[in-house]
Amino acid sequence: MDPKITELTQTFERFKAASVRNDFDTSSRLLSQLKVSLTEFRSLPPLFEATPNAVKELTLAREIYEHAVVLSVKMEDQEAFERDFCQLKPYYTDARDRIPQSSQEYPILGLNLLRLLVQNRIAEFHTELELLSSTALENPCIKHAVELEQSLMEGAYNRVLSARQSVPHETYVHFMDLLAKTVRDEIAGCSEKAYESLSLSDARQLLLFTSDNELLEYIKEEHPDWEIKGGSVVFQKAKDSAPCKEIPSLLLINQTLSYARELERIV
Repeated sequence: MDPKITELTQTFERFKAASVRNDFDTSSRLLSQLKVSLTEFRSLPPLFEATPNAVKELTLAREIYEHAVVLSVKMEDQEAFERDFCQLKPYYTDARDRIPQSSQEYPILGLNLLRLLVQNRIAEFHTELELLSSTALENPCIKHAVELEQSLMEGAYNRVLSARQSVPHETYVHFMDLLAKTVRDEIAGCSEKAYESLSLSDARQLLLFTSDNELLEYIKEEHPDWEIKGGSVVFQKAKDSAPCKEIPSLLLINQTLSYARELERIV
């Protein structure tokens, strides 16, 4: 075997061991070394030269980047996730006919879709979805992300939160927690505009918590301007801090009618 591949494999094994024990400093350092070493292989993207060990090199490089993506999730580093996923993606697309399919491809593609949902990048979510094959769309990891997006669009937030209990892959839990927080923040923002106050039980149901303690902890951390009075959550302070501006409906109606008359004259 090529000495370079042997050395790369040994470093990769140390990287995986450090990642398993959550030694992020060592993992990050070894990952940087691995990425530098990969630049020496001309069989990798974007060159794709037909070297004697091309299949072995492509497969090993893909596995390194897959582990890098998983590490970024463990470290809760979304910037690293996006960077590593962009480096990994050519192995799923351009190298598809050169090496066997990876068992981690669909879980990682689904994980990326989930990340786009968390970041509210819906247009990019659908763009990535359009690039997937019909076989990929039937995979549980991809279907999980698609069903979450549908639930969000329908406003079925209870389905979004309950989906955490049935994630198709353990790496999805981090993004599901972020998505749950996004959903609750959205509900909370609407609630403080719609109501002056809510009973603790109604607020707990509305924000989809299972106990009052969870609700009170959430209010303490995320909405310290809300007040708890007589068994109720009072939003008045939040409403006063962001007064609603009156919509000039009569002016808008007059402008619309004026535009309609002008269009009629043109036609």
